[in-house]
Amino acid sequence: MIIIPARMASTRFPNKVLADIGGLPMVVRTAKQVMHLDDVVVAADDEKIIEVCKSYNIKAMLTSTTHKSGTDRINECAQLLDIEDDELVINIQADEPFIEPEVLTALMERLNTIKSKSDFVMGSCYNAINAEAAEDPNMVKVVMDADHNAIYFSRSQIPYNRSGSATYFGHIGIYGFTKKSLHEFCSLDDAPIEDIEKLEQLRAIYHGKKISMVKVASTGFGIDTKEDLARAKEIFLKEV
Repeated sequence: MIIIPARMASTRFPNKVLADIGGLPMVVRTAKQVMHLDDVVVAADDEKIIEVCKSYNIKAMLTSTTHKSGTDRINECAQLLDIEDDELVINIQADEPFIEPEVLTALMERLNTIKSKSDFVMGSCYNAINAEAAEDPNMVKVVMDADHNAIYFSRSQIPYNRSGSATYFGHIGIYGFTKKSLHEFCSLDDAPIEDIEKLEQLRAIYHGKKISMVKVASTGFGIDTKEDLARAKEIFLKEV
């Protein structure tokens, strides 16, 4: 099950999930990008999003307007859906219309592998980035252990390059859980490091939960600003 959290009240870019990209609303284009992989549901906070999605035959459910994060929103949606506790739930942001389907496939394969080995199942993705990108606080960095589990995520440049030979990895904000593990994650107390970095995935690490990380090749990007939207429209025009 792929669940796309979508809200109207974006601080930096209000109503962006309905912004037009090549003739389709952003959230619709994101859903269509991945709907051949699994069932897709949009978890929305506004009836307008519901109406738009349904006009394109995309399933959508109305969720609370008070959720702190998209993960809380998809958790509400997952609990309302008639799916088993061990079914995978993949969280894709509504502003990711260029996400490569093979990225999701790689994540799903990893999660299916660890489902039989762990009671808590959570995974995400990363790719290699250069030193310049690592300096950008909007690019979240991640370091892993020998088993490909996340040790830490940060907006800072990690690891610190004292030796001069550091390799940097950028986090791709796609998450996967089992339905049961998603509910468990959302039930955990907020972590101090989570609030400091403003990165909710640190909650899992703080409470001793493992996040399995999958290395992928991706050129997709999230649309956070009107400048990003202009770039997205330009890319789409080149592809058609």
